Formats: sequence, structure tokens, C-alpha cells
Amino acid sequence: MIADLPILAVTPGEPAGVGPEILLKAANRVPQFRLLAVADIGLLRQTADQLDLGTRIQRWQPGESVNAGSLACLHVDLAEPATSGTLSARNGAYVLETLRQATSLVQSGQAAALVTGPVHKGIINDAGHPFSGHTEFLADLSDTPRVVMMLAAPGLRVALATTHLPLRDVADAITAEGLEKTLRIVHHDLKHRFGLSNPRIQVLGLNPHAGEGGHLGMEEIEIIEPVMEACRAMGMDLVGPVPADTAFNPPRLRDCDAVLAMYHDQGLPVLKHAGFGEAINVTLGLPFIRTSVDHGTALDIAGQGKADENSLLQALSLAQEMALHH
Repeated sequence: MIADLPILAVTPGEPAGVGPEILLKAANRVPQFRLLAVADIGLLRQTADQLDLGTRIQRWQPGESVNAGSLACLHVDLAEPATSGTLSARNGAYVLETLRQATSLVQSGQAAALVTGPVHKGIINDAGHPFSGHTEFLADLSDTPRVVMMLAAPGLRVALATTHLPLRDVADAITAEGLEKTLRIVHHDLKHRFGLSNPRIQVLGLNPHAGEGGHLGMEEIEIIEPVMEACRAMGMDLVGPVPADTAFNPPRLRDCDAVLAMYHDQGLPVLKHAGFGEAINVTLGLPFIRTSVDHGTALDIAGQGKADENSLLQALSLAQEMALHH
């Protein structure tokens, strides 16, 4: 029954970007979902009118029901009216407040999952709020000591051992303790959030040719391989370390449930190429479900009706699937 479907809390993200538009478009395409936007309701109504989207938007208060067929909205005030395509540092605090209130909804059980739209990291930092990304912000907000970023597309999941670091810092960030914790989180969430009874994880090497037996780097021999052996002893099904240039061949991908890449640009370019327009971001290790679009604010097309809502639709669908499984 529709009334039994989980409530999904959704933050549109940067108010001057495409987030409000894709949320409204997605809500129109999945009227059977129970969606609770955390945003300025005036912004959503203005966007719906401007683009002639016809989305039904209803103000919501805690304790009220969230019904399918319309978009419920927990109102959060903008600092100043948003103009499509034009960033305002004054609204940086608004973006963070929507995330705080949406996180409170999932932590209190009033929503079953959090789905986030694109934010602009630069303007949030310009507003005086240190912000490196959703993943780190939500970890701090929920007092979670370690989380893992994973992107998913049809037929491919890629998790990251390190996230937003300069390339020169990556090797130092690959530690035995950190890698083991990352593998534990990925294995746990693939089992308990994705319903995979015995997930197989393909682990990439850090160096070209996975170190070439130590000739191209020692991280595989000194860190990655010992950690994998320890994790196998705990019952994890791990393959590797595999050279990144062969890991994404179709036969290898068919034989695994996820790939663990050592750094951001080792795994994500392949995933985004394979899942263009449909890839989504999932944060593993949080005490609640969180999915997100994998694209940015697209300021150049904001307010023009051109934004593609498919990534958000995929994020909503996976969040609902995970919530129903959980």
C-alpha cells in the first residue's frame, strides 16, 4: 500500500541551481512516492510557476502525515530571494540549515531516508562555513567517526578509500587502520542495506599495475595486501589488489558486487562514464540512509527548464528500496 511506503526527506541544495527544478520534476514523475522537501516553500512554488510544472506543494508541520500525490514541504527561510544561476553567499547558511533539519527528521524516525540535491561548496565556504562536502558534513552532524563515499550506476558500484584530497596526499592517507575500517563499512552496508548475503568486493591497487611486485610502489605489499588478508580472515570475500586499468573490464565487474578504489579519480571517471545521467552517490556507514545526485548545481541552465531529473529519480528510487529492505 502507498501509505506504507517510506517517507523520503529531500533537500534541493543550492537554491540558485537546478536542485529545486529537478525535485519538482521528479515529484511529478513518482506521484506514488511520499516525499518531504526541506526547503523554502516560496522558492519551490516560484520555480513550479516559472517552469509551468504544476507540482502540488503543501506546507508540512512535524506530526502531520506525508501523503503521496503531492510534495510536502518543511519550510526553511531563505536569507534572501534566490535568482536562478546567480549565487549568493547569504544563502550558504540556508543550505546547511536544510541539511540539519532533514538529518534531524531521519535521526528521529520521522523520515526513513535522506536524499540530497546538489550544493555549491565554494559559496558555502565563501559564506564563512567550512564545508568539504555532504559526506563529511553529515558524518560530523551525526557524530559518525568514519563514512565511505560510494557511487552507483546500473551494474556498477564504486566505493572510495579516500575522498576529496589533493593527489599528492593520497598515498599518505592509505593506512592499514583506515583501509580496514573502510572495508568493514562497505561489507556491512552491502549486506545490510543492499541485501547481499555474501558481497564480493574487488579492491584496486594504488599504483600502476598494482605496484608491479614492489617496483612501482610498496603500498600494495606493505598495506593493502595485509589488510585484505586480515579481512578475509573475518569472512569477507575480497579480490585483489587489482590494477585499476584492468579492474573495470566487463568479466571482472560481472564477478563482483562493488569496487573499492583508492582515490577519487581512480574509480569515479569510469563510473560516471558508464552511468552518465543515472549515477548516484550513497554514503555508507551513517546511522541512516543517504543517497544523492552525482552532479553539480548546473548554474548555466538553472531556471530554464532544461535540467535532467534522472539522477535524482535514481537516488529516490534507491533510497526507497534501501528503506524498504532495512
